[in-house]
Amino acid sequence: MPRQHQPDEDRFRAILPEDIAWQPFPAFPSGARLAVMVGHPAEPGPYVVRVKVPGGTRLMPHKHPEDRIYTVMSGVFYIGLGERFDGDKVKAYPPGSVIVLPGETWHYHWAKSGEYVTQVSAIGPLGLEYHDDHDDPRLHAAADQR
Repeated sequence: MPRQHQPDEDRFRAILPEDIAWQPFPAFPSGARLAVMVGHPAEPGPYVVRVKVPGGTRLMPHKHPEDRIYTVMSGVFYIGLGERFDGDKVKAYPPGSVIVLPGETWHYHWAKSGEYVTQVSAIGPLGLEYHDDHDDPRLHAAADQR
């Protein structure tokens, strides 16, 4: 009996760095980018995305419903846990680090020492909820369109 493939995993292919399609993501601050590597994050099933955040950018406290595995690809990834941003409590993770983040865990990121790129592996659908609505770029965009 043939094995069923996961979404977007039914053929051999390679994604080279120069072929990565970085896109703005409405839930991220301006300048941050997301690239879908494998799968369909908005749908149920496994996915792999990369996130590129420019130096100085903060992703304020938020959580995801899905469990996530972050791999630091480049730069230094600073992450802290909790419902309030505290720059003194972020921990630095260099390239090659793997961070396991259980779903529903409040956390925040800071590109404290420059741009970083992380790769996120998870089972979708992808979700992102900010602790404070005023930190959610999607709500600012909706208000600006009124």
